[in-house]
Amino acid sequence: MKVSAIAVLAGLLISAMASTANAYELSVTVTLEGNTEPVANAVVSADSARPATPVSAEIYQKDRAFHPHVLVVPVGSSVDFPNRDNTQHHVYSFSPAKTFNIELYADRPAAPIVFDKPGIVELGCNIHDHMQGFVVVTDTAATGRTDASGRVTLSLDTLAGEGSQDTVTLEIWHPRLPDNTRPVTREIERDSEPAIVTLNLEPEPAAEGSLDRLQQRFREL
Repeated sequence: MKVSAIAVLAGLLISAMASTANAYELSVTVTLEGNTEPVANAVVSADSARPATPVSAEIYQKDRAFHPHVLVVPVGSSVDFPNRDNTQHHVYSFSPAKTFNIELYADRPAAPIVFDKPGIVELGCNIHDHMQGFVVVTDTAATGRTDASGRVTLSLDTLAGEGSQDTVTLEIWHPRLPDNTRPVTREIERDSEPAIVTLNLEPEPAAEGSLDRLQQRFREL
């Protein structure tokens, strides 16, 4: 028996409504350990039955820096690395989540990089040692970044029935973590409102110094 298009659409609608009904909002505030200073731009995620949809994005180089400094993308996303400086760059990563090497280039690389595994990918430039950036690759739709007040809201799945968990495991990452190659985990009560977690962060890095000889050599190429 053939299934009509109307029946298929109705099934999809019911599934979407059920998914929405089985989700709830969790607000999380991230502060510095030892005080109440908010932590902005912390990436917070939790497990979700809803997979994240891959996107196309870019990290451009300007004034010998990566913009944005931190990019958050779902698994399977492609990222382009256009060069908007008047110097060439050599972008690379040795991170286990994605190892790649875009040799010395100007303008735009021949192809974007596909980030096919979750994890923290640290970016560098083989010409300008001070340049650093990060791609945070996530496999869950329940991911967000804290605002200036240190707050983020995640859409989580409701666990119905007996044996439902009453805690939520969060993964939290920030570029100034003592070990910024991986997120830290925090357990919070599922019904806590607001949920407050703390992070121990390194001080802000020093400002960029003067260009060295190698940087000067490539500056006008």
